Amino acid sequence: MGDAPVAVTEHLTKVYPGGVRAVDDLNLEIRRGEIFGLLGPNGAGKSTTAGMLTTRVRPTEGRAVVGGVDVWEDPARAKRLIGVVPQSNTLDRALDVRENLYFHGRFFGMRARTARAEADLLLERFRLSDRATAPVMALSGGMAQRLMAARAVMHRPQVLFLDEPTAGLDPQSRIALWEILRELHTDGQTIVLTTHYMEEADELCDRLAIIDHGVVMALDTPEGLKRSVGADTVVTVTADGDLDRLGQVLTDRLGTATSAVVAVGKLQLGVRSADGVLPTVLSTAEDHGFTVRDLSVDVPSLEDVFIQLTGRELRD
Repeated sequence: MGDAPVAVTEHLTKVYPGGVRAVDDLNLEIRRGEIFGLLGPNGAGKSTTAGMLTTRVRPTEGRAVVGGVDVWEDPARAKRLIGVVPQSNTLDRALDVRENLYFHGRFFGMRARTARAEADLLLERFRLSDRATAPVMALSGGMAQRLMAARAVMHRPQVLFLDEPTAGLDPQSRIALWEILRELHTDGQTIVLTTHYMEEADELCDRLAIIDHGVVMALDTPEGLKRSVGADTVVTVTADGDLDRLGQVLTDRLGTATSAVVAVGKLQLGVRSADGVLPTVLSTAEDHGFTVRDLSVDVPSLEDVFIQLTGRELRD
């Protein structure tokens, strides 16, 4: 993987009518050959960012460059450098599965023989050969998503953009698409992925930006982001009473505590060691008049990072 950026945003901003600032002064560099993720809740600005990088959303300010081409100064050229898998199904329902690939290739200037051969190769790679002549309406959600991904890479784009590609898919279909994306990544394909699934970001991304209210809150590798919590264990406490006060009590009592954050009715306590932490938390809480309703211990996750950054859960 090279360090040269294949896509760049400079002060990229989008303000919708009514003053809604969906993306605010975004500066990103996406490296050639990496899977780069935009992770955040619905409405965070992920899809708007992807839209501005792929000619679908006009920025209010700033610029987006893909493959050295300014997306809005030369959108026709930029479109040849990108592949897009949107959230909605955009397959041509008048064509069968193979024809959706064939005519996409022809649209991008492939000769008929080349387009047919490339379509058959992609059908095999994306596990769709047995559905080549099926109408697209007969495909399951997972198959339709794989076909859109195959179509998006038909013309060999420099960057493949996928906007919430596994939203609404069953676990088996989700894992099948992950496997294909890993194969594309192994072959050197640069992929930009928007998602609100922590597991997806953790499993696939080389680097990811946590975005909320149109602002990048943190950017690093998944492991780097989880290390930023400053703890190797997260204790989650559900209890009656003032959880902020409980957090202070436990932080004072536990010499290994690194953070205490209250979100959605729970206290999350970061600690550097799990040894003896549960009985200490339970006894300390009870000694100070708190009734503990639930207590759990886990390793830090991307959810914990998001909670520390925003004070709320990613699913909110």
